[in-house]
Amino acid sequence: MKTLEIHPGDNLLVALQTLPAGTAVAHRGHTVVLKGEVPQKHKFTICDLPEGSLATLYGVTVGRVARFIPAGGLITVENLVHEASAYAGKTGSYHWAKPDVSKWQGRTFMGYHRPDGRVGTRNYWLVVPLVFCENRNIGVIRAALEEVLGYAPTKANHVDATRLVAMYRSGAGVAEILKTDLTAPPPEQSVTRVFPNLDGIKFLTHEGGCGGTRDDSEALCRLLAGYIANSNVAGATVLSLGCQHAQVRLLKEALVNFDGATGKPVFFLEQQQSRSEQAFIGEAVKRTFTGCMIANEIQRSPAPIAKLCLGLECGGSDGFSGITANPALGHASDLLVALGGQAILSEFPELHGVEQELINRCEEEAMAQKFARLMRTYNRRAGEVGSGFSKNPSPGNLRDGLITDAIKSAGAAKKGGTAPVAEVLDYTEPVSRPGLSLLCTPGNDVESTTALAGSGANLIAFTTGLGTPTGNPVAPAIKLSTNTELARRMSGLIDLDAGTIISGGDTVESKGEELLELMLRVASGEMLTKAEVLSQDDFIPWKRGVSL
Repeated sequence: MKTLEIHPGDNLLVALQTLPAGTAVAHRGHTVVLKGEVPQKHKFTICDLPEGSLATLYGVTVGRVARFIPAGGLITVENLVHEASAYAGKTGSYHWAKPDVSKWQGRTFMGYHRPDGRVGTRNYWLVVPLVFCENRNIGVIRAALEEVLGYAPTKANHVDATRLVAMYRSGAGVAEILKTDLTAPPPEQSVTRVFPNLDGIKFLTHEGGCGGTRDDSEALCRLLAGYIANSNVAGATVLSLGCQHAQVRLLKEALVNFDGATGKPVFFLEQQQSRSEQAFIGEAVKRTFTGCMIANEIQRSPAPIAKLCLGLECGGSDGFSGITANPALGHASDLLVALGGQAILSEFPELHGVEQELINRCEEEAMAQKFARLMRTYNRRAGEVGSGFSKNPSPGNLRDGLITDAIKSAGAAKKGGTAPVAEVLDYTEPVSRPGLSLLCTPGNDVESTTALAGSGANLIAFTTGLGTPTGNPVAPAIKLSTNTELARRMSGLIDLDAGTIISGGDTVESKGEELLELMLRVASGEMLTKAEVLSQDDFIPWKRGVSL
C-alpha cells in the first residue's frame, strides 16, 4: 500500500512511501496524478483546492488553502495555513463502544500499596528543593548517598574518554582522535543495593521558587505536592532556603489537597535556620537515609490493573504519529479505562481543532465548559506574548508532514482513544476519577510529562516519530516509535515499535494490546524502560502563559 485515506471525508491522502512526480494514485474510482514528488509521511490533495477552501484530514478541518492547489499537489507551508473548526458547548450525547477486555479480567501487576489505597509501579524517595538556590545542596546530597546506597547511574551509552586522554598524551593529533571509535561496550556492573525494596532516590532540581511571579511559585508548590503524593513515591526530603516565595507553608497547604500524601513521611529543612551549611546538609543526608529505611519496609504485592494511571504523551512527532503509535496508544488507553483504570491526555495546544469532539465526549456539561474555557484562555494568553496555538509545530514536525497545528493536533488526540472524558484538570490538579482525564499542559515534552506525574500518573506512554530521550523522575516512560526505521536507528531509546502497523503484521488493536502487556511488565518491575536505563529524569515546571 502506497497511500492511506484516514477518513472518508478527507480531501487529503497520506503517502506511506516517497512517491515520484507523475505517480498515478487510484482513489475511489478515479485516478489522481501527482504533480510533484510527495515525500513519505506527507499529504497531497485528491481534488483541486481553490484559494480560501478548507483542507480536511482525520475528518476535521486542518487548514485553509493560501493559494490554489491542484489535484495531486503536495501541501506545504506555502500553500496551506493553519485553520481549525470552531467549538461551543456539547452538541449531543456520546455513546462509547467499550473494547473487549475479557482476556485481562482478573489480571494483576506487582505494585507498592500506599496508605490511601493507591498503588505504585515504583518505590522512590524524593529529595526536592523549594527554590533554585538549593540546587547545589541537592547535588551534594546526591553525591553523598547515591553511589553508596547502590543507585549510581548505569553505564548505558558508555563512552570511554580515558582513551582520548591517553592518545593525547602520546602525541595524537586532532584527525587521529576524531577517527577513534568510542562505542566500546560498557564495563560489567555489579550493584548491591542497601535497600532492596527501594527503587531509588530521585533528586529534583529546577529554576523556580523565587524571582518570578508569586503565581509561579504557588504552582511550583502544588506541582511538588503532586510528586510527593504520586503513588510511586514513598516520602520526601524538602530543602528550603527560607526567604523565597515558595514557602514551606505553601507546600504543606498544597499537600492537604492531595490524598496520596496522607501518611507519607515528609521532612522539611530550612537552611537559614541551620547553624552551618555542613550541618544542614548532614541533617538532610540523615533524614533521607532514615526515609529510605522506612520506604524499604514496603514490598511489591498483587494489584488490579485498575490501579494503573497512565499518562499519554507524544514528542518529536512525525507524519505517521497519528496513524500508528498514537492510535495504538489510544487503544491501550481504552483497554485500561474499560478495566477501571485511569488515563490522562495532556498537551492542550495539540488538541486545537478537535475541541468539539472532546467536548461532546465529556460526561458532564461542567467538564465540557471547563475544557473550552481552559483552551480559550491558554490560546489567548499565548497570543498576548506574540504566539498562539498555530505556532506549535516545530521545524522537525514541519519537515515530516505536520504542516499545521490542526494536522498535528488531529493526530495527537488519537492518544486519548475513544473513551468518554470523565474529568478535566487544570495544571497541577490531581486526577480523582477513573476513566479518561484531560490535563491542561503545554505541548513541550518535558513540561507535559512533568505535569502528568504531578497529577498522578504512575506510568507514562510516550510516542515519537523523530526520536526523543525524554523521561520522568518518578513515572517510568515507555517509548513507542511511529516507524520501524526509527526503532532500529535509535534502539537505545525505543521500547516498542509501532511502525509494524504500516510495514505489516500488526493492526492498531494488536499493537495496543501488546503495549498493555508491556505496561504490566514495567509496572511490576520486571523490566526497566529505556529512559530508566539512561537515568533520563527530566523535570521542568511550567511557567504559565510562557511556554507552548
